[in-house]
Formats: sequence, structure tokens, C-alpha cells
Amino acid sequence: GLVATMVPVLADHPLVEGPRFRQLKIGAGHRLDVRASGVFVLGLGHGNKLLTDLYNCHLTRVYTVAGLFGKATDDFSDTGKLLEKTTFDHITREKLERILAVIQGTNHKALLMYSNIDMKTQEAYDLAVKGLIRPMGKSPPIITAIRCLQFTLPEFQLEIHCLHETQQYLRKIVHEIGLELKSSAVCTQVRRIRDGVFTLDDALLRTQWDLQSIKKAIRDCQLKVKTELEKTLGHQDKSLLHNMDAETTHAADN
Repeated sequence: GLVATMVPVLADHPLVEGPRFRQLKIGAGHRLDVRASGVFVLGLGHGNKLLTDLYNCHLTRVYTVAGLFGKATDDFSDTGKLLEKTTFDHITREKLERILAVIQGTNHKALLMYSNIDMKTQEAYDLAVKGLIRPMGKSPPIITAIRCLQFTLPEFQLEIHCLHETQQYLRKIVHEIGLELKSSAVCTQVRRIRDGVFTLDDALLRTQWDLQSIKKAIRDCQLKVKTELEKTLGHQDKSLLHNMDAETTHAADN
């Protein structure tokens, strides 16, 4: 069963000085569930508005997903309740890549359908050149690219580029790949390595959660965010970028 635990509040730590910030708003971008890891974008102050703008850009997210052939569970993960065990000796990398090609082809058709673009028009050509062919509204999860990174039976690792996904959807993809290969498979790891313009290189480790590191991270990412908003949404939001940096500077000064 679940056991309740008390998590210490960092503001109460004896080494923390100064008054608490009670008006500094922090917003969460595309969330990660408890069994996933990787890039998780947060908005600070006026950066919450930028989170909404980036969400409206419908940018691609990239994951590395690890799987294990030979087992099936009730939640598609290796920690779920075991439902069955199957053989996997017949699976080869070539067979796996064939299935991945089918998945990518099927999702490419869905991408074009939900993008609502006539592929014979000049508009479609211009959007393709800019890399902007994507659904700009609601759609089911769509995989824009998928490839095998590692294959050592019974383990394998995939790189998946997708839109509007959940981490549980990615685990289900691993399960369905196992079925297509006349076996079974569970997901052992889901790690987001890119969220739109943000990559692992932009991420701060737990030991870097201090005002100076956060301030530097915001400044380093401003140009990428500004460029993406101008390219996709066609507007400039310099005031928001300025206000976001100013609010962080104010926090650092205090």
C-alpha cells in the first residue's frame, strides 16, 4: 500500500535566508508522469504566458524509450502485474525496424490529415520548407519519427519523435510492437530528451536549482524561444521575454 511521508520544505532550511517569495508564479509545461524522466519545462513569472504560446506552437517532443521482449503486464511497464511470458528468440533487428517503418508510415498519413493542408498547394510547400507541417489544433497522439537505437535481445531502445502524446501512450506502443512481432514486450524506461526548443543541454540538475543558475538558463533560452514563436505564431513577444528576465533579476537581487 501507499505510505504517506513528509517532504521537507526548502524554505525552512537553516541555510536559506531572506523572505519567502509568495507572489512568484511557477507554471508547468508538458508534464512527466512519476515513472518518466528527462526534460521538464517550467515557466517563471511572466514566463507562464510563454508556456501557453509554446503550447500553441504544437512542437515535437523526443523520447528515448527502452523495452524488454518476452513479458506482458497490465500497465505495459516492467513494474506492472505480470500477465504472460512469451518467446522472443525469433525476433531480429530487421523485423523490428520493419514494424517501426509501418508505424511511421501510418502516423505520417495521420499527420497530414490532421494538419488540414492541401499537399498540392504552395502553402504546403512553404510550410514543409520551414518544418511547420503539424496539427495546429487537437489531434490524437502522432509519431513523426521512430527508429531503433539499440538492439540486444531481449532488450531494445527506441527514439521516438511525437506530438500530443502521453508517456503511457509510449509504453503502449512498446506493447503493440511486441504483439506485431508475435511476442510480447514491456517498457522499462521513458526519458524525454527534447521538448520543443528545450534539450537536455538546457536542463538544470537538482544540484543546480539556485537563482543564479535559473537566471542564466532563462537568458540562454530566450533567443530560441523568441525565434520559435516568431517562426510558428508569427509574432514577437519581446515584452514578455524582458519582463520574465526582469522578474528573475529582481528575485536574485533580493
